[in-house]
Amino acid sequence: MKFLADENVDAQIVETLRGNQHEVVYVAELAPGISDEQVLALANREGCLLLTEDKDFGELVFRMRRQSHGVILIRLAGLSSREKIEIVSTIIAAHVDELKHSFSVINSNGIRIRQQFSLAGS
Repeated sequence: MKFLADENVDAQIVETLRGNQHEVVYVAELAPGISDEQVLALANREGCLLLTEDKDFGELVFRMRRQSHGVILIRLAGLSSREKIEIVSTIIAAHVDELKHSFSVINSNGIRIRQQFSLAGS
């Protein structure tokens, strides 16, 4: 699976996903400080699922009707990095086929997956 990790995603999550044979482009390494619109456009251009901790992407996708290949919102505040890594990597492995063209929210109780419109031609 190919991901674009927003710069607010813990670097250890990025490294773990890479270690699990996922291709992960990391905004913090590529273009720190770009806007949310630019992050979403980059994910679309690269054909990536967007991995973020920023709730503003929900507004972009649902209220502003921006298209995406999929967004995974991580809502694990208060947990240790180790706990976050375990939860995110386990959930992605278990739901990899459902994540494309969805807006998904990972929290300590599991995952909510909401289908969205797909990009034309994908």
